[in-house]
Amino acid sequence: MLTVGVDIGGTSVRAGVVDKRGTILDTARIGTPSGADALNDAIVSVVSSLSERHPVSAVGLAVAGFVATDLKTVMFAPHLAWRRAAVADRISRKLDLPVVLEHDANAAALAEFRYGAARGAKVAALIAIGTGIGAGLLLDGRIFRGAHGVAPELGHLRIVPDGRPCSCGKSGCWERYCSGTALSTTAIELLASHPGQSTVLARESAGDARSITGRKVAGAARDGDPVALRAMAELARWLGEGLALVADIYDPEVIVIAGGVSESAPLFLDDAREFYRDAITGAGYRPLARIRTAQLGDDAGLVGAATLARDVANGRTA
Repeated sequence: MLTVGVDIGGTSVRAGVVDKRGTILDTARIGTPSGADALNDAIVSVVSSLSERHPVSAVGLAVAGFVATDLKTVMFAPHLAWRRAAVADRISRKLDLPVVLEHDANAAALAEFRYGAARGAKVAALIAIGTGIGAGLLLDGRIFRGAHGVAPELGHLRIVPDGRPCSCGKSGCWERYCSGTALSTTAIELLASHPGQSTVLARESAGDARSITGRKVAGAARDGDPVALRAMAELARWLGEGLALVADIYDPEVIVIAGGVSESAPLFLDDAREFYRDAITGAGYRPLARIRTAQLGDDAGLVGAATLARDVANGRTA
């Protein structure tokens, strides 16, 4: 049984035909349009191009937003046009195929549980560190969505009282200290307070701090830039502190670190493990979660959405 997973990002809509082993057999991509109807049509277009070449049975959409527990409705997606939109039914009618929706981090967590770094874990958490933090949680192999479909929003746990303001309206959120954006912010603050200490970042920014990105900070850290290395150390600290909170609440067997920032894991993950080990409640007297980097990379959301579509089509509880 072949299904299509669709990863819907702010810049592109990427679809793939996935088999029961989680292997991607074929892909198609289109730019993400701005309007809701245009976005629906874009998804129909990429899926149709694949279904013409493969016998597709169902479709799953990975969405960066709040998905209702019916797996059909997008309640809110900050970077997309949908608002309280019955997306699954509208696209299903156009494709004449079953369609289900899932939060993109949940979809990635499901893929890593079935085929990747969390395979077989009884309780597994995925922390996707990119521009912000996305998170997914699996309990006994089932996605935990909460009462209304929006759990777990771990990126907005407040870890620093009266800390950096967050776009969510709060301050001190985890993602403001542990993300690609946070890495950039920390480096800019350090450059301002320690002028003359950075050669690589100063050259990269050419006097314009706004040009410093998390990716540039990671590159400078690899080159031994002292300010970039301090920024990485701060990210490691806050990652470890946040993971300790996650472990205190959910007690996972495995925590998978995913997202774009995970590509720089050799620069921070060992230190983060140390902070996590020291900060967890009952340190030294309880088992620790295995902290791993994701194995499926950018394909995890797509593969997870296709896997969920297959489960639902086969009558398996999602």
